[in-house]
Amino acid sequence: MDLLEIIGPVMVGPSSSHTAGAVRLGLLARTAAGFAPVRALIDLHGSFAETGKGHGTDRALVVGLLGWRPENAPLRDAARLAAEANLHVTFHTADLGMVHPNTVRLHLEGSDGQRAEIQGSSVGGGAVVVTQFNGWSVELAGQYETLLLAYQDRPGMISRITGEVAASGLNIATMRVARRARGGQALTTLELDEPPTSDLLQKLSSIPDLFWARHIGRL
Repeated sequence: MDLLEIIGPVMVGPSSSHTAGAVRLGLLARTAAGFAPVRALIDLHGSFAETGKGHGTDRALVVGLLGWRPENAPLRDAARLAAEANLHVTFHTADLGMVHPNTVRLHLEGSDGQRAEIQGSSVGGGAVVVTQFNGWSVELAGQYETLLLAYQDRPGMISRITGEVAASGLNIATMRVARRARGGQALTTLELDEPPTSDLLQKLSSIPDLFWARHIGRL
């Protein structure tokens, strides 16, 4: 048994699910979005909505959106830090359907008008999973170095992408592919054993019909 399974990881409290997990969800949302948000509309569902205030879930999500990690998140300074970063946050209670009780949906906007919508859940012990990204069904847990790639669905794209990853000497742990229609936009998630290099990201970004390639580091 791993030591962390016995004593748990170092993380902010008072609740691993409502506090530490919320920080991690905010950070994962910021990283997946690919920009520092200046506006955030946050829908809290279930237990997050009912008991989150007492556990600091709101402040935890804010500091995560600001880029802090669970082990050093300054919850007490969340409001001040958000103001300094020009981050305006609004919270709402919402029924998100048949999802985990510790679920949140974040509508983010960047300074240049970029937008992203991320939904995820804190599933216990500080562990989280992002299940929706801009309307796509995904599974991002921050446990691996991850590449998120959007591209035009056409023959050879997956082979080209995985070929570049293999040529860089990286091993793919898992791969998930989704598309909205044949020949339409597609999204691939690659979980890697080691972080991608800037050279690999540049090569991936230069592939014709690949819209963007985003690295989500291990959280």
